[in-house]
Amino acid sequence: MIAWLIHFALALLATCRDILPIAAIIIGFQLLVIRKPLPNPKKTLIGFVYVLLGIAFFLEGLDMALFPLGKLMAKELTSTEFLGISPQDQLATWRTYSWVYVFAACIGFATTLAEPSLLAVAIKAEQISGGTIRAWGLRIAVSIGVAIGIALGAFRIVTGIELYIFIVIGYVLVLIQTLFAPKFIVGLAYDSGGVTTSTVTVPFVTALGLGLAQVVPDRNPLIDGFGLIAFASLFPIIAVLGYAQLAAWLSKRHLSSKP
Repeated sequence: MIAWLIHFALALLATCRDILPIAAIIIGFQLLVIRKPLPNPKKTLIGFVYVLLGIAFFLEGLDMALFPLGKLMAKELTSTEFLGISPQDQLATWRTYSWVYVFAACIGFATTLAEPSLLAVAIKAEQISGGTIRAWGLRIAVSIGVAIGIALGAFRIVTGIELYIFIVIGYVLVLIQTLFAPKFIVGLAYDSGGVTTSTVTVPFVTALGLGLAQVVPDRNPLIDGFGLIAFASLFPIIAVLGYAQLAAWLSKRHLSSKP
C-alpha cells in the first residue's frame, strides 16, 4: 500500500508538472493581457485539482490495467494452444490469426463508441446542423472506421507489410473522396479522425499493437508495434466521408423516385 501511494504521488507530481504550463498560459493571459480577474477563482482552483487527480488516476489505471490487459489478450490470442499449432510449426499464415483481427475490430469499435471526445463532437455537429447530421449515426460511422482500421493495422503487424503502403493508399482514397463528398461533411470528417485518438481508444490500441508485435514471430515491438493509432485516425475519415456520400446518394434516389 505504501509503495503504491509513493508511486501515485510521483505520478501526481508528474501530472502537476505537465499541467502547470497550461495553467500558467491561461492565468497569464487572463491577468496580463485581458487584465481582468479570474471569474470564480475558487471553482477554477477546484477544477484544476479535479483535473490533476483525474489524470493521475487515469495514468495509474493505464499502468495497472489497460496496458497489461492489452498485452495479455494479444499473447493469449496468438498462443500456439489457441491457434492450434505446434511451437515448431512454421506454416502459420495471416489466416491463422483471424481471431486477432476480430478482437482488434471489436476493441476499436467499442472504445471509439465510448470515446468522450467523439460524443462531444457528435452532439455539437447534430445541434449545429439542425439534425441533418445525426449524433448516433456519426458515432457509428466513426466507430466502424476505427474498427476496420485497427483490424487492418493488426493484419499489417502479422504480415510485416510496410506501414507507409497502407497510409499512402488510404490518404489517396481520402483525397478522392473529398472531391466528391458533400462540402459540409469534409471538415467534420477530418476532425473525426483526430477525436478518435483520445483517452479511451489510445491506451487499448497501443497496448494491443505492442503486445501483438511482441508475440508474433519475427516482429520488432519498436518497429512494428506502433502505427495502429495512424490507422485509427485515417479510417474514420474514410468512413465518415463514405457515410455522407451514401446518405447523399440515397437522398437523391429517394427524390428521383417521387412522382
